Amino acid sequence: MARAPYASDPAHSRGREFTIEGSLSRGPRSDYQRDRDRIIHSIAFRRLRYKTQVFVAPDGDHYRVRLTHSLEVAQIARVIARAMNLDEDLAEALALAHDIGHAPFGHAGEDALNAALVHAGGFDHNAQSLRTLMRLESPYCEHDGLNLTWETLEGLAKHNGPVLDPGWALTELDAAYNLDLGSHASLEAQVAALSDDIAYDNHDIDDGLRAGFLNLDEVLAHPFVAQQWAAVEKRYPGVPRNRQLSELIRSQIGVMVNDLLEESARRLVGITSVDEVRQAGRQLIAFSPEVEEGERAFKRFMYEKLYFHPEQLETARRARALLAELYSAYSQDPVLMDEEWIDTLPRHEPERSRHIADYIAGMTDRFAIARHAEIYERTPEVLRNV
Repeated sequence: MARAPYASDPAHSRGREFTIEGSLSRGPRSDYQRDRDRIIHSIAFRRLRYKTQVFVAPDGDHYRVRLTHSLEVAQIARVIARAMNLDEDLAEALALAHDIGHAPFGHAGEDALNAALVHAGGFDHNAQSLRTLMRLESPYCEHDGLNLTWETLEGLAKHNGPVLDPGWALTELDAAYNLDLGSHASLEAQVAALSDDIAYDNHDIDDGLRAGFLNLDEVLAHPFVAQQWAAVEKRYPGVPRNRQLSELIRSQIGVMVNDLLEESARRLVGITSVDEVRQAGRQLIAFSPEVEEGERAFKRFMYEKLYFHPEQLETARRARALLAELYSAYSQDPVLMDEEWIDTLPRHEPERSRHIADYIAGMTDRFAIARHAEIYERTPEVLRNV
């Protein structure tokens, strides 16, 4: 398959932060394939299995978690990248790693750590993804971190566009290895970002209905999905409703992917290199104005009906309280942490507080719940909403 002139090329990568002399070649892989494999084999990636996507520590086996969501994003990203003759492996690596920096309990956990670190620069899950991959996850003898390519790190840092006001974590990493934060990222990074939107816009419908938090009639009447729902009913009359809903979600994903391909092709006219992508002054992977407007309206609907559902808000409150108490416990008595974290605890602030936050951010939902119960010798308020 011919590579588009504006696609990232592993043969012309800007390299890695740490150059290892005489490094072994383990199989016929490109640099971006190696990045993908390093991410998949990391402990941080495995922990996504027990981190919140929409629902905290769900009882049901069919609900999505950060790991399954990341796999779904990667599948969509590969489809788009292949259709556009971009580098599929880079798009996949970015999709798989995009949520690695999330704390337990999703955005509620992020809010708790941000509040706990208010004196130390705050906490941001996107910067934490970079911090985890570049410094904390260190399985190699020669260097800290996974030593991913510049293109993978850059894509994770600014997949949503240039970062003009980076927080402390991203500032430190950028000072050590310049990620050119003021420019746009590669097309592969932009593909991964919108694949994330496509995945959760549609798959969260499934989980929200399964949990009983979404009203089926309200979902199906929303303008963003109503046309596809009418087409599904016409095409499959009399088919059980659960199968029709699955068909709706597949159809809606297809509509969004096809629209993105058409709009992006229009925006890429005249773009002839990766450098032109980075200096374009706007995101080149995008939905049409009509689909973008509909998608934003649907997001507002989902926030009102699902993400800000009263039960969700109550669970988030409990999650924030639990992590705040964990942070307080470790701050007052750091020996409660695992031994390797005690041994590397900095003596001075703000590094000391950030180290404790790194420890908590790496926890899974269930590990955080278990450690809280162990430290406080009481069962925390129920942290399960489905």
